[in-house]
Amino acid sequence: MQSVGLLPVEASEQATVIDKLFNTHFWIISFLFSLISVVVVYSLIVFRRKGDDEDEGDGKYITGNNTLEVVWTVIPLITVIFFSFLGAKSLAATKVIEPEALNVNVTAGQWYWFFEYPDFEIKTDTLFLPVDRQVKLTMTSVDVIHSFWVPEFRVKQDVLPGDNFVKELYLTPTVVGDYTVRCAEFCGGAHAYMNSPVKVMSKEKFQDWVDTELGNQPKDPVSKGQKLVTQNGCVGCHSSDGKEGVGPTWKGLFGSTQKLSDGSTVTVDEEYLTNSIVKPNVQIVAGYPANVMPSNYADLFSQDELSSIIAFIKSLQ
Repeated sequence: MQSVGLLPVEASEQATVIDKLFNTHFWIISFLFSLISVVVVYSLIVFRRKGDDEDEGDGKYITGNNTLEVVWTVIPLITVIFFSFLGAKSLAATKVIEPEALNVNVTAGQWYWFFEYPDFEIKTDTLFLPVDRQVKLTMTSVDVIHSFWVPEFRVKQDVLPGDNFVKELYLTPTVVGDYTVRCAEFCGGAHAYMNSPVKVMSKEKFQDWVDTELGNQPKDPVSKGQKLVTQNGCVGCHSSDGKEGVGPTWKGLFGSTQKLSDGSTVTVDEEYLTNSIVKPNVQIVAGYPANVMPSNYADLFSQDELSSIIAFIKSLQ
């Protein structure tokens, strides 16, 4: 269906399977639609009331036609069974698991995607994938239901909050290029902007990227903290230059006195910053909404990473 502009490019093995099924549906349904349209038009012309027909009563009463009833029951039944078989076969083809699949942990939150490569200890907000290698995406949400969708891959999976609802998705990219993962489940005010880049590259370039990332890991706490807040989408709500956002700016935050939503005040020190990260809804700064910041950072960040983030915030004076 790419030739008529109905679908984007096929960029994964799963896309080939899905498009083949879609094409089969399209042409069979087109044939049935055309056949029914011809019969309807034929009936309108042949069985229309003639101009000299004086009979204004009902048409001829027909009690039934066993042959016709069998035909219009059996043919749709065979068609449904045929499509069910094709659907099951296609679904099974997209679920084939390869032992050498690349593991990627996907975290969804309002309103960002975050990717972790546990085999390499790399974290990024861009999904980097090697071409012609199966990828296992292990997905969870930190707040509400999201939906992972890359149109060119023809895969979509709801991402649910909670440890008991971790979802897995397998895909094999086949075309080198740049794509976009979108959220296909309404998840709040900035849902339309919940996009992240997807870069499919050759296996050699992917390995070069891994080597570069491993070699470029920041050593000092401030640089490490800056990278962490960028990778985890924190900069989407908090600015480092004093500009207003969904959350308080980090500029000049450390050491300042902040009024909280309950009317009390607090001096922003390391303890307050730590608590605000791991328990974000306990002490809310007045004028800012609650229940927006993800509440899973206690599990996501190690103590060393928390210290690095705080060091970065302290540096923004």
